[in-house]
Amino acid sequence: MSSLVIFSLLLVLMLTGMPISIALGLTVLTFMFTMTSVPVESVALKLFTGIEKFEIMAIPFFILAGNFLTHGGVAKRMIRFATALIGHWYGGLGLAGVLACALFAAVSGSSPATVVAIGSILLPAMIKAGFPKRFGAGVITTSGALGILIPPSIVMVMYSVSTNTSVGALFMAGVVPGFVLAVMLGFTTWWRAKKNNYPRLAKASWGERFRTFRESVWGLLLIVLVMGGIYSGVFTPTEAAAVSAIYAFIIAVFVYRDMSLRDVPRVLLSSANMSAMLLYIITNAVLFSFMLTHENIPQAMAAWMLDKGLGVIAFLLIANLLLLIAGNFMEPSSIVLILAPILFPIATQLGIDPVHFGIIMVVNMEVGMCHPPVGLNLYVASGVAKMGITELTIAVWPWLLTMLVFLLLVTYWPAMSLALPKALGMIM
Repeated sequence: MSSLVIFSLLLVLMLTGMPISIALGLTVLTFMFTMTSVPVESVALKLFTGIEKFEIMAIPFFILAGNFLTHGGVAKRMIRFATALIGHWYGGLGLAGVLACALFAAVSGSSPATVVAIGSILLPAMIKAGFPKRFGAGVITTSGALGILIPPSIVMVMYSVSTNTSVGALFMAGVVPGFVLAVMLGFTTWWRAKKNNYPRLAKASWGERFRTFRESVWGLLLIVLVMGGIYSGVFTPTEAAAVSAIYAFIIAVFVYRDMSLRDVPRVLLSSANMSAMLLYIITNAVLFSFMLTHENIPQAMAAWMLDKGLGVIAFLLIANLLLLIAGNFMEPSSIVLILAPILFPIATQLGIDPVHFGIIMVVNMEVGMCHPPVGLNLYVASGVAKMGITELTIAVWPWLLTMLVFLLLVTYWPAMSLALPKALGMIM
């Protein structure tokens, strides 16, 4: 009964158009003060202790690093390097977009930032080269979603905060799936370009490839710095986030010099605004999780599913459907923070590895970012490409279908996610 009241109240508040963070907070406060005897002091205490976790500090640092990289000329150098490597293949600029998005995702941790950084440079170039606008927009919208799967990933940090799963293990678990998805999106791009005989660029010389690599190497080194530092134990994921922010500032201002010191306060303010928004959502989501645990709702749902004889296959199918439906109404951070505390206990009781389940949730978030009505990448790409949401939705369907096939693959083939962290000794 309590679960019905909680979710009905949350749904009603969300349908009013209220921001998800405020809807979560009001749901908790209304239920706690009218239907339970939980003292107000414990709620206030939970508000402060809920965001005391060291891992949460990684979020503002990764946001700051992503903003420095977006404004600091890293993206255009990565595009030039990717174009020199594979621009001569069918759909060369499109394939370069997929590769550039994968590389930029590995330093920014944000999908919208990847779409803006790569799309604003590559889309005009693709249209000028003779590619249809729909083709270019479809490539960038979906490839930009790699930003939350290829580590470092802000969404993975949020999953870690919600479930106490190792951030380092999640980051390493995202490497192979991120590579596989990039290859699948690249194959879809190549196949459509070959089928429609889209333009190909002249093959770059090895000298040109080396020159573009040398220009982009400072950005590429950030990938080595973050992942190498975490794996070697030199620093934790949170410390890696702080290091990446400082490094991104140095290369944007002093190495590439595409950003002046006058621009830094604007980037800091933008990062602070985004961080404050996410931290406010996290705070209310922690309260929501506390309420669910207090009412034993996740445990009751797990017991019900086990009594019905639902196994791993059926549960993962239901979880995917639920996450995909949620993707129609909420952005990734909110989905992870609301549904992870509900689904995670069931997954662990069924013997599903927490790291594997985290990757499944992240891939669902990727799909959700690329379809209406609230797909963040759609809206960002719409602004970049000057296209309506309906037209853009039609444009992305071949790549979206590829992502759904990949979702099934990563869901029912745990080794794809777990092989690397197991090999590195991060999980048993």
